Amino acid sequence: MTDPAFLDALKTLLLEACDKPEPEGGLAADEILFGPESRLALDSLDALQISMAIQKRYGVRMPDSKETRRALACLATLAEHLEARMT
Repeated sequence: MTDPAFLDALKTLLLEACDKPEPEGGLAADEILFGPESRLALDSLDALQISMAIQKRYGVRMPDSKETRRALACLATLAEHLEARMT
């Protein structure tokens, strides 16, 4: 189970990296971040900015586009991805 404080830190990092406000009602850990169902309407430039912010903050590189796409599906998958690589 991912620490709620870690999820909050990731949410803040993600929103700051993309210069987006938090959606009304908050951003759920399992909410889709990209695609037509996303309330944030993130695009490939946002993914690059998030990847760079993650590398700077946590020291985890996300070089493979398929792996990055899977990791950035939602906050929960991003947290799992980072936890696996930071231990």
